[in-house]
Amino acid sequence: MTLSLGLARRRLLGASAVVALAGLAHAAPAAADVTVGVALGLTGPAAAYGEQAKHGIDAAVAVINRGGGANGEKIRLETADDACDPKQAVAVANRFASQGVKLVLGHLCSSATIAAADVYADEGIVMITASATNPAVTEKGHEMVFRACGRDDQQGAAAGQMLAERFKGKKIAVVDDKSAYGKGLAEQAELAMKAKGVEPALTSSVNAGEKDFSALITRLKQEGIDVVYYGGYHVELGLIVRQAREQGLEAQFVSGEATSAAEFWQITGPAGNGTLFTYAPEVKSQPGAAEAIKAIKEVAGPNADPDNFAFYYYAAVQILAQAIEKAGSAEPEAVAEALHGTPSFATVVGPMAFDAKGDLKAPAYAFYEWRDGRYAPARL
Repeated sequence: MTLSLGLARRRLLGASAVVALAGLAHAAPAAADVTVGVALGLTGPAAAYGEQAKHGIDAAVAVINRGGGANGEKIRLETADDACDPKQAVAVANRFASQGVKLVLGHLCSSATIAAADVYADEGIVMITASATNPAVTEKGHEMVFRACGRDDQQGAAAGQMLAERFKGKKIAVVDDKSAYGKGLAEQAELAMKAKGVEPALTSSVNAGEKDFSALITRLKQEGIDVVYYGGYHVELGLIVRQAREQGLEAQFVSGEATSAAEFWQITGPAGNGTLFTYAPEVKSQPGAAEAIKAIKEVAGPNADPDNFAFYYYAAVQILAQAIEKAGSAEPEAVAEALHGTPSFATVVGPMAFDAKGDLKAPAYAFYEWRDGRYAPARL
């Protein structure tokens, strides 16, 4: 892909700086490592996903470094916690920029990623998220921002179509948690339902961090709701599901990939049986995942149970390393060109490639169902 005027200008300025500093060549030796920033929500409501993502990143880097690194250089990680908070994400992005970090994996959550992306675009830093699904992440046209996972308008469309077809004639409610991720997912599911001629019987929102959802559940019961589509994170959904069962609401709950967190079942217990959610096809059951699982257990412990958050960030590291190899450099402009221009990257998830916006081409989704403490492919 041809660089934009902005990227070309940065490359020209960078080249001029090299010429100007040629006389100082002996002042400081060249760095032996490629520093990669890691920006994840390691505390806060999404910490369970952040932990999985970090395990995937650490494992992939360990494997790549044992094999000689990327383009002959070892990868060194600079990790920061943004708690999935937009303000903290901007602070992390600015800190990376001040430290001279030019390649970043993350951010984890959509709201944090959207906020940080502007900083990376201004500073000429490559960012690859493997979890932020809101379309706005890539809709601003930032040429150095990439998404190694699907978008809410793709996942929501899959969910909305299923809701309209599988629950035709039922009363469906659409509820979100007002977050960039949750609201975006709910809106896209609703649009897909309407495209199939199905109007939601009720739309509503809750606040992230709430503990008592009696008012929502009472309203769902009064409206005779049969199915609830929830856009948001697993903690609030877990509480809603548990309280719904305690208060006699037997509606079917459906949500997105955030519901895959093991903590969901810890919150719901048996009340979570039958909860459906969309997710990328499960990676760990694929034969090619064995090496990644072994590597993840080496860094996270023998009892680690990696999920798709771990595998997709493992894949993001593989993509970044291959792009550095193809570019012959870890300079961000060259890496961005390689990311845009490579027809396919080999990853633990399977072949992956980016479109002109930096989005993953042809993401796939499947439906899963919680049953007796674990989730498995849904019996639809």
